[in-house]
Amino acid sequence: MRRFGLRDRVILAYGLLALCLSGVLALVTYNVVSDYLTRQRTSSAIVETTDNAAALRYGLYETAPSCHNVPDCDTTPVPRSNPDVMNLLDSLPSTDSAASLLFFNNKWVAAVGSPDDLPADMVQAARSGTEVNRRITVAGQQVMAVGVPLSRQGEAFFQWHPLNSLDETLLTLKITLVAAAIVTAIIGLAVGRLASTLALRPLAKLTQAAAAVARGQLDARLKAEGDPDLTGLARSFNQTAATLEQRVSADARFAGDISHELRTPLMTMLNSMQLIQNHRAELPAAVREPVELLGDDLDRFRRLVIDLLEISRDDGGDQGMRELVRIGDLVRAAADETAGRSITEVAPDAADLMLQADKRRLERVIANLVENAEDHAGGCKGVSVMAGGLGVVVYVDDAGPGIPESERERIFQRFGRGDRDGKSRGIGLGLAIVARHVEWHHGIIRVKDRPEGGARFIIELPAKPL
Repeated sequence: MRRFGLRDRVILAYGLLALCLSGVLALVTYNVVSDYLTRQRTSSAIVETTDNAAALRYGLYETAPSCHNVPDCDTTPVPRSNPDVMNLLDSLPSTDSAASLLFFNNKWVAAVGSPDDLPADMVQAARSGTEVNRRITVAGQQVMAVGVPLSRQGEAFFQWHPLNSLDETLLTLKITLVAAAIVTAIIGLAVGRLASTLALRPLAKLTQAAAAVARGQLDARLKAEGDPDLTGLARSFNQTAATLEQRVSADARFAGDISHELRTPLMTMLNSMQLIQNHRAELPAAVREPVELLGDDLDRFRRLVIDLLEISRDDGGDQGMRELVRIGDLVRAAADETAGRSITEVAPDAADLMLQADKRRLERVIANLVENAEDHAGGCKGVSVMAGGLGVVVYVDDAGPGIPESERERIFQRFGRGDRDGKSRGIGLGLAIVARHVEWHHGIIRVKDRPEGGARFIIELPAKPL
C-alpha cells in the first residue's frame, strides 16, 4: 500500500481545506438564496391572490352603506343580485396562478382545480377570516396555496401558484454551487501542489546535497539564501559535511602516507623473496612450503598497498587526466595482460568506439575485475566489448558460484568482501575501486548471473564512434 509522502499530505491538506471552505460557503449561499427566493415567491403569490380577492369583492358585493353618526347601523356588504361568478373568476388576471376557487353563498365555484385538493384546516382558517398560505402538492406538483377571506363571514377566495420555476431555479443553483465547490477543491489541490513545491524546495536541495555527499562529493554545501528558518539547518549540514570532508581527507592522507611508507620495506621484502625463490632448489624441503606461503602473503600485501594508494589518491581529489582512447584496444590490453592469456573479444560494432578516459583508472577497472575472477571466482571465462547501453558495454565473466542478490550492492563498498562457498575472499578494496573509477567516467556497473553459471560484471560507459 502506497503511503502518502510529505508533498502528498500538503497537497491533500490544501485540497480538503478548499473543499471544506467552498462546501460551507456553498451551503450558506444556498440556504440564504433559497430562503430569499422562497419568501419572494410566497410574497408575490399572496399579493396576487389578495389583489384578485379585492377585484372579486368589487364584483360580488354592493357597497356597504355609510353609517356615520347612525347608531346600530349594519355595515355588512350586500351581495349583488345574480352576479356572474364564473365570469368574474375567468376575468381575473392570471399571471402564474394555476387554479382559482371561490366559496360564495355556501357553495364552491372553481374555474380550475378542485376544492378537495385544499387542506381542510386551511379552508377553515380562510373562511374564519384569517389569511393563510401553505406549500402543498397537487397532482404530484408543488404549488403555493393562498387563502384570502372575503367581505362576508364564511366566504373566501383561494388560489394556488405553481413552484416549478422556483424549484428549477433552486436546482440550477444547487448544481452550480456543487460544481463550484468541486472546481475550488481542484484549484486548492493545484495551489497545494505549487505551495508544496515552493515550501519543500529547501528539502529537495537538502536531499540533493545529502545524495551528493553520499556519492562522494564531500564539497557539497547548502545555501540558506537569507532564510531565517533555514539558516540553522544549512549551517548544521554544512558543518557536518565540512567535518566529514576533513575527516575523509585526513584518513586519505593517513592511508596514503602509510602506503608510501610501506612501499620501501615492501619492495625490499619482494626483492628478497624473489631472490629466495630464484634459489628455491637450494632450500631444504622443510623450508620450501613456508617460503611459498610467505610469497603468497607478500603478494596479497602488495595488492593491499596498491589498493590503498589508489583509494587515497581518489579521496585526495586526484582529478586525473582525460584523453581520447579506443575503448576496445584498452580493454583488450588490460584484460589479456592481467590474465596472462588472450581472453578478450571485441565486437565489430565496438571496435571504433572512443571514450574520453583516464587510461590509468580504466585499466585499473579491467585489471581488478579480471584479477578478482582469476583469484576468487574459478578463473576468468572471458571479457567482451560490445556497443550498447550508454555507448559501450564491457562484460567480465567468471567461473565461480555467482554472487547472491543480497550481496550485489555490498561488494562494491569498501571492505565489502563477497561470501562464496561460505568463505570471505579478498581484502574488499578492489571492487570498491572499480565502482569509484566507473562512476568517475560517468558510467555504471552492476553484476548478475552468467547464463552458463558464475557471475557477470557489466560496465556501461558513454563511448561514441570515431
